[in-house]
Amino acid sequence: MIWENIALAFSSLKANKMRALLTMLGIIIGIMSIIAILIIGDAMTAQVSDNLSTLGANNITVSVRERGTNLRQTSTGRTPMSDDLITDRMIEDLKLMFPNGIDGISMNQNGGNAQARDGDLYANVSINGVNADYTKANNVSMLSGNFISDMDVKGTNQSAVVSDKFVKNMFPDGSEPIGRQVKIYKSTSVELFTIIGVYKHEQISFGMSTVSDKDITTTFYIPISTAKQNLMEKNYTSMTVIALENAEVEVLTNRIQNYFDSVYASNTIWRVSAFNMSSMLDTIADTMSTISVSIAIIAGISLLVGGIGVMNIMLVSVTERTREIGTRKALGAKNYHIQFQFVTEAIIISSVGGVIGLLMGIGTGAIITSIFEVPLVISPLTTFGCVLFSMVIGIFFGLYPANKAAKLDPIEALRYE
Repeated sequence: MIWENIALAFSSLKANKMRALLTMLGIIIGIMSIIAILIIGDAMTAQVSDNLSTLGANNITVSVRERGTNLRQTSTGRTPMSDDLITDRMIEDLKLMFPNGIDGISMNQNGGNAQARDGDLYANVSINGVNADYTKANNVSMLSGNFISDMDVKGTNQSAVVSDKFVKNMFPDGSEPIGRQVKIYKSTSVELFTIIGVYKHEQISFGMSTVSDKDITTTFYIPISTAKQNLMEKNYTSMTVIALENAEVEVLTNRIQNYFDSVYASNTIWRVSAFNMSSMLDTIADTMSTISVSIAIIAGISLLVGGIGVMNIMLVSVTERTREIGTRKALGAKNYHIQFQFVTEAIIISSVGGVIGLLMGIGTGAIITSIFEVPLVISPLTTFGCVLFSMVIGIFFGLYPANKAAKLDPIEALRYE
């Protein structure tokens, strides 16, 4: 009986191809929109997770925050005083307290944007003052020379580590950059630095960069002591603790948090917050998932329109086939036989529309993810759920026409013209 009803449903679709297609259109658009949005959302989440993971799975970020705020909240705009910040003494005490858990502590200081110039040659840079442990917390791939060392920091040296893009712009003749001096023009001063190392520049973005290699801005690493040399403030608002490979990052994060809670116990406005990469990834994933699902729900409203279209066409079909229904009931068909036949037709229409929408949604998602150069992520649960939901739409909006058909009086149905 089931296969007979399915065969009848498909024969009905073949007999009225255009009407069936128009009926499915709402379902197709709804499912396609939902699938495409969820695929793009999952792809973006995966890309963000990959980018953050490259910063180090064992990293613990420690930063000064206002009391009562967390990762999801912003500050009220207050500026901490020097005594509220992390000091060198706190950092040394932290290393002594956890010698078997901490591999290093990365510090950095933003030095602003500047430009290296030599005649007609130039290179845009973003100055970043760092210490020797910076490479343990960040993905810096050295091509030649050395990175900033402890000696560079202690000596407040005018040393610099530049990118391969910087070298290409400033030394187009292919000469050896190590040991060469470059002038960096800031907004208020000009400084001379000696290149001690070259690293490979890696662009982290969601799409193709529109900036040429000639005008691209790359990081210009210098000792953090040099970056802070002319600053009044010598303490730090944040740092990154690198856990040892065998350390339990979550446990170490809690212990660091407890340490700073005791240090800042008397500070009623400011505190130090410690969190690891996994908590940050969870927060980002939850936020992006919420956004994707919210947009998908809005797009799903078109499924309601599609369901109404299915019900409308099924009502028309009941009217057109009134004599057929009367004949079947006169030959002994029960009400549930008629009801099942029309519900099956509604399910077939919705399911076919759902499958078409699914394929179109995957195709749309694949095109968009390829344009933005992010990985294509297809969740089997999502695809199965969308097809199942389209079937539920068919059942829900097909029940009323099916019940109306089942309740027809056979005698009146046979008289219908």
